[in-house]
Amino acid sequence: MRERLPSEVWVLVAASFIIAVGFGIVAPVLPTYAAAFNVGTTAVSALISAFAFVRLAFAPVSGRLVSRFGEPRVYIAGILIVALGTTACGFASSYPEMLIYRSAAGVGSTMFTVAALGLLIRITPPPMRGRASGLWATGFLLGNIAGPIIGAGLASFSVRVPFVAYGVMLCVAAAFVWFFLRRSTLAALDRSDAPTMTLRTALRSAAYRAALASGFANGWAVFGVRISLIPLFVVQALHHSPAVAGVSLSVFAAGNASVLMVSGKIADTYGRRPVGMAGLATAAAGTIWLGFTSTVPMFMAASLVAGIGAGLLNPPQNAVVADVIGAKGKGGPVLAGFQMVTDLGAIIGPLLAGFLADQFSYQAAFTATGIAMIAALGFWVIAPETLPEHVDEHTAEQVASECGCLDEGAEIPTGERVGGRPRHPEA
Repeated sequence: MRERLPSEVWVLVAASFIIAVGFGIVAPVLPTYAAAFNVGTTAVSALISAFAFVRLAFAPVSGRLVSRFGEPRVYIAGILIVALGTTACGFASSYPEMLIYRSAAGVGSTMFTVAALGLLIRITPPPMRGRASGLWATGFLLGNIAGPIIGAGLASFSVRVPFVAYGVMLCVAAAFVWFFLRRSTLAALDRSDAPTMTLRTALRSAAYRAALASGFANGWAVFGVRISLIPLFVVQALHHSPAVAGVSLSVFAAGNASVLMVSGKIADTYGRRPVGMAGLATAAAGTIWLGFTSTVPMFMAASLVAGIGAGLLNPPQNAVVADVIGAKGKGGPVLAGFQMVTDLGAIIGPLLAGFLADQFSYQAAFTATGIAMIAALGFWVIAPETLPEHVDEHTAEQVASECGCLDEGAEIPTGERVGGRPRHPEA
């Protein structure tokens, strides 16, 4: 009998879309707004990096907060902190003031990221984690595509407007999640006596180590080099306008979106390893190819291949972390560790790739990024398969008497559990 994703998953997906739209609104104007305080390029870069550094530093605390207070509370609190910090950035009167507000937003960002992934793991049936992860990532991706378009229009009124708009959208997302999850049995604080899995315990798993390796490489390539190096490569190596770089990012996103759901379904059907390995190999090939392109069509084709590889990797990678923790486990520290490694890759990758581009060539920079993915592929080759063979640990079993059989279709969430008698499959 075919299971359906719980309605709570769709709530998280909708919230991720709202959050990503807001982030996309702010991202294009943030450097310009910071430069208006008469600071140099280094200071502007520091403002961008401060957000990632704070996320990295606060991740362990976020994991402990999730274990103590539950994912929904930490998720909503994190969103509201980002809302306050981002809105305050729009009214900053100096660069140091903006740096403080932006750093505070980084604290909330890691809180809701760790909490969202933890909640997604806990409420999703084990054999459907790949699909849930792909759907969640798709929400963020679509929001990141729509956000800059909206942000460009808002910035025409005032450079402060996008920051206020992002703050408002985050408050809407927080209210949305609170309303639809406030009575949810699945999302309620886990008060069981199940021990919290420590990072040391998770590191004994070869599968978790593989997820960390690919997370680091993915952060390096997708969240780091793709943003920092590609615009420079387009202008200096291909001798085209920055608009071409923007188109390439859209092509990358299109390749990513085209395979996310397919990747999740295959990972839930045939296993996490084959899809994860295919994603790393494809992303590595596309990334290395980028550095050796000499025409715009070749560059766009390489961007598409790299995007497809990243889309293939994301769902099985997140599913492996979920499988290691288990549906009945508490894995705040484990999730925080995974998030920290990804952020670390996003920080180290651009710095190392930029150094290689300056000292040697863009080919060397993109090749080094691809080699990082190939190295991660080695971890996946020796890792065991984690796809659960039996659905015997799903949290929904605890509320079956309240919401019906596990195979019944998801209903439009109304903020309340719909009571009813369990039905028999043949009814």
